[in-house]
Amino acid sequence: MGWSKSAKLCATVACIAALAVGCKVSYSFSGSSIDYAVTKTIRISDFPNQAALVYPPLSQSFSEGLRDKYIRQTKLQLVQANGDIELEGEIVGYDVAPMAIKEDAYSSLTRLTMTVRVRFANRANADKDFEQSFSAFREFDSNRMLQDVQEALNEELTKEIADLIYNATVADW
Repeated sequence: MGWSKSAKLCATVACIAALAVGCKVSYSFSGSSIDYAVTKTIRISDFPNQAALVYPPLSQSFSEGLRDKYIRQTKLQLVQANGDIELEGEIVGYDVAPMAIKEDAYSSLTRLTMTVRVRFANRANADKDFEQSFSAFREFDSNRMLQDVQEALNEELTKEIADLIYNATVADW
């Protein structure tokens, strides 16, 4: 004797419900893989500018941009000392170089490159600790003065390097 349509439907619904109770699907729109039961705090030190070329607001704007990235993308609490994870480092490169030399031996583009050395410590998992440098660059028309484009370029460079650091530290991509 076969099952009725309603009995088959009830059996299917029961199986789906049993699977749903037994399985957990987790999505993270921030891209982080932080175990918030273990990791609750983060300390991000100021990143001093130790590059040969000094742009005075760079240290503060980079440090704040990096903090903003973690505050917006995670549930970690920013602390002044003894964070569950810690980031520190320095801006070691801030360089301007001519690019795309024209036939008259003048450059048509100039490249601004920022390099940041980072030390990452994870108190919950020391195997994830590292020291690494991250770089990004932007090119601009050589007819423009660096002072005219510097603030906008630094915002872009800070965002890109903060994304790279974030992905290397808590995104596990």
